[in-house]
Amino acid sequence: MTPAEAEHIIVLDTDQEADAAQFAQLSAMPSVTVLDSWPQQVAALAAVRPTPSPALLAESARWVYYPWRRTLVKLLGPQSFRALRLDRNRNLVTPQEQERLGRLRIGIVGLSSGHCVAHTLAMSGFCGELRLTDFDDLEISNLNRVPATVFDLGVNKAVVASRRISELNPYMPISIFSDGLSPTNMSEFIDGLDIVVEQCDSLEVKLQLRQEARKRGIPVLMATSDRGLIDVERFDIDPERPVFHGLLGGVSAETMAGLSTAEKMPYVLQVFDPEHISARMGASMLEIGHTLAAWPQLAGEITVGAATVTEAVRRIGLGLPLPSGRTQVDVGAILDRIAEPGLPAVPRASEDAEEFTSEDVTDLVIAAAVRAPSGGNSQPWHIHSDGDRITIAIDPQRTSTMDIGFRGSATAIGAAAFNAAAAAAAHGRRAEISFAEPGPNSPLTTTLQLSPGTDPDRARWYPAVLQRQTNRHHGSGSDLPHAALTALTELAEQHGARLHVMTDRGVIAEGARLLAAADRIRYLDPQLHREMSSEMRWPDDTDRDFGIDVHSLELDAGSLAALALLRRGDVMAELDDWDTGGILGEDTRRRVLSSGALATVVVTGDTLCDYARGGGALAAVWTAAHLRGLAAHPVSPVFLYAHNHAELNQLSAKRADQLQRLHDEFNALVGKQNDESIVLSLRISKAPAPSVSSRRSAVFANPKR
Repeated sequence: MTPAEAEHIIVLDTDQEADAAQFAQLSAMPSVTVLDSWPQQVAALAAVRPTPSPALLAESARWVYYPWRRTLVKLLGPQSFRALRLDRNRNLVTPQEQERLGRLRIGIVGLSSGHCVAHTLAMSGFCGELRLTDFDDLEISNLNRVPATVFDLGVNKAVVASRRISELNPYMPISIFSDGLSPTNMSEFIDGLDIVVEQCDSLEVKLQLRQEARKRGIPVLMATSDRGLIDVERFDIDPERPVFHGLLGGVSAETMAGLSTAEKMPYVLQVFDPEHISARMGASMLEIGHTLAAWPQLAGEITVGAATVTEAVRRIGLGLPLPSGRTQVDVGAILDRIAEPGLPAVPRASEDAEEFTSEDVTDLVIAAAVRAPSGGNSQPWHIHSDGDRITIAIDPQRTSTMDIGFRGSATAIGAAAFNAAAAAAAHGRRAEISFAEPGPNSPLTTTLQLSPGTDPDRARWYPAVLQRQTNRHHGSGSDLPHAALTALTELAEQHGARLHVMTDRGVIAEGARLLAAADRIRYLDPQLHREMSSEMRWPDDTDRDFGIDVHSLELDAGSLAALALLRRGDVMAELDDWDTGGILGEDTRRRVLSSGALATVVVTGDTLCDYARGGGALAAVWTAAHLRGLAAHPVSPVFLYAHNHAELNQLSAKRADQLQRLHDEFNALVGKQNDESIVLSLRISKAPAPSVSSRRSAVFANPKR
């Protein structure tokens, strides 16, 4: 038997002479309504992001004639129509996945509950061809669950579903078998299908269909309208498995033929476990043929089933895990477990660590040293004292992927030495500082040899050393005093470094772009993202002496909620897979743009001792900015401490080339010479005082232990 002939739509391309003539004939008929929303469709297509290809935008229109409505509709061509109609599927379904799913050929048997399944699949774009079969016509009693109208009464159910899908997508190929499924047309219906969805009432047809599907290796899906049962039979991956999971034993379809509803009931109960049927459905089954004419079904249950089948189709179509078996999506049972949502924790300022006091000068010197800035407040040092000799050494255990060759740690050690020398001078001690690179187990060691004496130049920094903070507030964006920036530049030179200061708004914008792009990579790379997330300290964290208190990020409640999303590795993995996530660096871009200046500390040389020297200059510049009432916030691009492509590859093998471009562009922006190294960049601005200071580990408060 061939597919039943129904009132098929007519798709016309008026660029073709024959189609143009047919369009002219139809549109001239007084009884035909013409609908033309072409300009709005084209505008909507052009608004898609990213902008569609010129070929898609130039695709010619089609006129579609719907005979049952006696209406002509002007629509986008098939490719542009599909792109726009399914645009809101992104990114829940990727374009590549949509393409694969759009090639599936699916047959649906039974168009009462099957109507909703067919429409949901077509609406989702999870099929490229549908075959629909049902022998029955639509009746008023079907309207409690079939999304049809009184205008469809008396029309074959498969035709009703086909019409509705054609009005959704006129380019979807649909075949209709309006005589239902039988041994004579079974092969024609099932051959070439990728998936069969069985929603019919006949137990013998259920068996026949599964037997034929098993022969062809076609998976069969079924959803019931009671407690959300979904049944999966993967004959495509297990062609030897018995139909209905073997629940009917060796019963054949022929055995079912001619049996009354009451006689079939024991077999039905073998397929549908009585223990898992709802009480009302169980009681109703016993009333069929007595007080009920047929199975009761509810629209809500059928809609849940359609959603579940659609997800099963997605998994099969994309090769995702979906074994044979069954489960339930029991909405009633789920609602029985309803509970109050857990209120999100509101980050609050960490209590400042108790101010360290001591009469021992060595203790005070070390307490000042540990107040030095470090990447992610990692405090990457070992500090110990031996009389008037204080040693600050890199702790190799407190490094990170970004801390290539311990260069970031060396910068922190240099800043700690600056602080320590200021504290020593304020307490009547001179500090002779020396750097050494002993070896792998101790990459860099800074020694401060204290002796009695005065050092007024260093001593003046001490109060500000104890008060200096990272200020992450957005700045006002206003210009900074020229005299202040000149003083900072001269100070860096006094400490053996160069300070490159950007104040031109266009140059700052370029710096903001590069830093934002680097931050995006830091979010998307799994290892870098894990380390960045581990730096954040939330209210429930037990160890808040290291890391960055989220309250210090100066975010509003909505942005804090977004931060909780941004720290999820699975979310970042999806963005990484799609190669999107442009918004990930947006916060960095806005913060940099709000600054009055972007200042970068640069030193000659590339050894750890050179970075430590640069760290001392950085601490001096940062502390001086604080004294002048300016906000300073370090911005650390992921490529900061990489010297070559091999080291960039260590950071992110997937995006090493992109990092190389950003690295080179940023170096050019700050005028870095071949014999120089970038120590760190600070955005400097006018801003309110920070809400909270970063804490320090108390372990360093008793250095002589």
